[in-house]
This record gives sequence, C-alpha cells and structure tokens, in this order.
Amino acid sequence: VQLQASGGGLVQAGGSLRLSCSVGSIINVRTMGWYRQAPGKQRELVANIDRIGSTTYAESVKGRFTISRDNAENTVYLQMNSLKPEDTAVYYCNVVRNVFGHSSNSWGQGTQVTVSS
Repeated sequence: VQLQASGGGLVQAGGSLRLSCSVGSIINVRTMGWYRQAPGKQRELVANIDRIGSTTYAESVKGRFTISRDNAENTVYLQMNSLKPEDTAVYYCNVVRNVFGHSSNSWGQGTQVTVSS
C-alpha cells in the first residue's frame, strides 16, 4: 500500500505546519503515525494513533503536536504548533497493519520540515 504524505515546508520558529498522509485503506490497521529523521540521527517516533484512538507522543513534542485521523478519508494528520529549529527533519508517515497475525509496516516517501530560528 502506497502512502502519500504532504504538508512539509519551511517555517519560522514558533510557526505551525500540518502534515497529511493518505494511507489508502484502514483495513487491518493497528497504528498510524509519524516518524522523523534529522541529518546524522536515527529515525524516531513522533506520534502515533491506534485503531481505538489512543495516542502516543515523543516527549519532545508533547503539548505542541497533535495527531489525528479521518477514517472516512483514510488520512492521518499531524498538526505541529510552536515549532522549534530542532524539529527540522524529514517526516515519514507510517502504518502498521495486521497481516495474518503479523505486523506489516508501510512507509510514506517523507516530507521535509525545516524550522528556521
């Protein structure tokens, strides 16, 4: 399943961006979420949301980012407020599905978020 992420860009510190990711189908989805990878760093979880709406956030984004989903549109969103230069990274959409009892990961192509100071 191909994931289509969009919404990245260049913003000043303190600004906001909203990322969107069309996941194609929510059948057998366990979680939908966002990861990010800054230059020279490992990819890290930013936030995810499970099939009953429970959310998980990285400590560094709590209170600033909000993950949500629209089941009718098969889309997951990441609202990012009060952005900081350290939020600069490539953001990847992720979906984990239950495939015959196993977890199957799908990734989007990544969208660049750059926060200037």
